[in-house]
Amino acid sequence: MRVLHINSARTFNGGEQHFVDLCRGLTRRGHEIFVALRPTNKWQARLELPPENILHVSLRNSLGVLSATRIAEFIRERNIEIVHAHAPRDYIPASLACRIAKNAQFVLTHHVVFPMKPFHRLALNNLAVSIAVSEAVEANLRRIFPPDKIAFVANGIDVASRAGASREKLGQEFRFEHNIPFDALLVGIVGELKLLKGQRDFILAANIVAQKFPDARFVVVGKVGSARKDFRRELKRLVKIFRLEERFLWLDFVEDNSALLAALDVFVSASHTENFRLAILEAMASGCAIVTTETRGARETLDETMGKFVPVKEPVRLAEAIGEFLTDETMREDFGANAQTKAKEKFDVGKMITEIEKVYQEILARK
Repeated sequence: MRVLHINSARTFNGGEQHFVDLCRGLTRRGHEIFVALRPTNKWQARLELPPENILHVSLRNSLGVLSATRIAEFIRERNIEIVHAHAPRDYIPASLACRIAKNAQFVLTHHVVFPMKPFHRLALNNLAVSIAVSEAVEANLRRIFPPDKIAFVANGIDVASRAGASREKLGQEFRFEHNIPFDALLVGIVGELKLLKGQRDFILAANIVAQKFPDARFVVVGKVGSARKDFRRELKRLVKIFRLEERFLWLDFVEDNSALLAALDVFVSASHTENFRLAILEAMASGCAIVTTETRGARETLDETMGKFVPVKEPVRLAEAIGEFLTDETMREDFGANAQTKAKEKFDVGKMITEIEKVYQEILARK
């Protein structure tokens, strides 16, 4: 198959990891993969595609007619069969490009829990299939598209490589690099720095945990979200008020988070709302003990044998769950092993690619 994937993101986050994994996996299976990216993107080298398979196009807004025209030309020149858009702002340009090119089938993946708009029902009426990455997303899509235009395909990651890594060795490397004692308890949170991701609740919980566990350290990984540029300063100010500066590590981005996750004693997801967190899935694949807020996405991914659930926006309960894990090493190991087994069975990237291949094949068969 000849497939064009579209993604207008400039920076690399969870959705882009999914994009890269899918493109590389389809390429290894013999499909000819093309991509349309913004020229200012910072992550295309990860795709390992030849330059002639990459189209640089502005994709600055959802009504980019000029961008759609350029994409349509690219589709015709390369005889592309399927156009697959991965970001909401790209849906309409991708749909329009397929109308102009005439022969390509239009597919989208919806990664976020926020619902699509009613006008999408008409604007995207040439859609072949919309892919939902979670049950919550699927429920939202059913408000816009008929059931025969919706497919559920859970996100996947390379579980085998994470499960096969030496957790102790990787963890020691991370701690050595960042001057964290090997015997210190380490608790971490990963995600874009914004209010809905719960980093403020994490810090409030950390203050409680720090009083009970004097050797505990904390790590916050994530870049500042676009809406609140001052949010990192606000978080750091809170840590300073609690006099915990020396016990906190701040990282903008971790290229390969395998070592980070191996170093953690407890992984925390404190999100207020979430559809399907790749960060939780990565923690599962790495065998981490997990504490998460009780969002629908977390419930779809974990059960009580794999992680501890706490109510949203309740840092005291968050601290209690973290403390239970820090007190009991055997419990941490058991929960981590259960989570890793579930990740292998249900969320391996190979399974995800196979299911998306089937979606493509069914579309082309109908055509």
